[in-house]
Amino acid sequence: RKLERLAYRQTWDGDLLVHLKKLEEKKPVIYCGDLNVAHLEIDLSNPKTNKKSAGFTQEERDGMTKLLGSGFIDSFRHLHPTLAGQYSFWTYMGNARARNIGWRLDYFLLSPALLPALSESFMR
Repeated sequence: RKLERLAYRQTWDGDLLVHLKKLEEKKPVIYCGDLNVAHLEIDLSNPKTNKKSAGFTQEERDGMTKLLGSGFIDSFRHLHPTLAGQYSFWTYMGNARARNIGWRLDYFLLSPALLPALSESFMR
């Protein structure tokens, strides 16, 4: 697929980071949902064949790295830094879910102030 919205995504990522940091000035933030990016190679089944796929471009991954570099914590990877095969999206084609060929696109990102309260984070 074409990456027609990649430039928009990059602008969005920057604007979102500014917004989240402003919110964080008032109270700790939990940013959660389908962020449409698999940040690390461990976050999808086939990283080598998806380097130019939406959701795993270097630009999108860099946006997530910047978000995490600003202090937000990926709750799942914080607790499970090497756990593979944990996904939140599977295509409807090719019996992907049954074969667990998927992507981890859903996140709970936390302000550092919330880290002491983190007890578990998992994929179902």
